[in-house]
Amino acid sequence: MTTLVVGASGATGQLLVEQLLKQGQKVKIIVRSVGYLSDALIHNQQLSITQANLLDMSDTELHHHVSGCQAVASCLGHNLTLHGMFGQPQRLVSDSVQRLCMAIERSKPASPVKFLLMNTSGNVNIPAGETISTAQSFIIGLIRMLLPPHADNEEAAAYLQSHFSTSHNSIEWAAIRPDSLVNNDVVTQYDVYSSPIRSAIFDAGKTSRINVAHFMTQLIINELIWQQWKGQWPVIYNASN
Repeated sequence: MTTLVVGASGATGQLLVEQLLKQGQKVKIIVRSVGYLSDALIHNQQLSITQANLLDMSDTELHHHVSGCQAVASCLGHNLTLHGMFGQPQRLVSDSVQRLCMAIERSKPASPVKFLLMNTSGNVNIPAGETISTAQSFIIGLIRMLLPPHADNEEAAAYLQSHFSTSHNSIEWAAIRPDSLVNNDVVTQYDVYSSPIRSAIFDAGKTSRINVAHFMTQLIINELIWQQWKGQWPVIYNASN
């Protein structure tokens, strides 16, 4: 199996790549710079690296990169700097997701490609009937207006949900929603729910990046787990929360 990972130079994306490689998977990545990648990754023969800005790539180039992939995983996110949050491109995640999905559709895969989107527990899955308190709704509304990355993440997940049914010929998808991200050196026990069990604003839990990477890896390589969560927005918490 071959997986294309975008956002692979980020903290979670790099862990996902490492775990896929440990499972014997072939991995392609598109990164703007290889400077953040470890030497072990750069020299891994199972890893194919393309150094480019995804949004600057032509449709033909994107078609080439998704062709032959059984899964595509997006760990893209905005840098937590003033330019990263308020500069261009403000629709980094949603534009990338849309372009990748269109490239997958044009490639006409023999079986549906798994598309995994790393998202956030602060994104409410309204079509699935999720509700939040008035206070949390007010604060998320402010965040949506004041911090463009949140609206970008909302739009990316909404695009997958509205455009690709669970019976789509080319794409199946899942939007993975960790709570507050923390660093950990090893995979620990974690719990996965179809909807948040706590407030992302007033009672946020913790999710280690390596646990997110492990869950995403399992979704890619384990068909039973994929069938359980495809077409959903699973929420992941460290078990100790």
